[in-house]
Amino acid sequence: MDAKDSNGNILNDGDSVTLIKDLKVRGSSVTIKRGTVVKKIRLTEDADEVDCRINGSSIVLRTEFLKKV
Repeated sequence: MDAKDSNGNILNDGDSVTLIKDLKVRGSSVTIKRGTVVKKIRLTEDADEVDCRINGSSIVLRTEFLKKV
């Protein structure tokens, strides 16, 4: 099972990615803006999701909204 970004590049633990779309965080009034760089992602058991930390919060992001840096 390979996790791939929106362009089809394979993602690995510790990679840096950029968001390609503004995303609203569920249960919060926070919006993560397009172009935000996320460092040190962690792969999950689901190939379509990665775990990361943004502004001190642990968040799970869908790989379809990410682009490898």
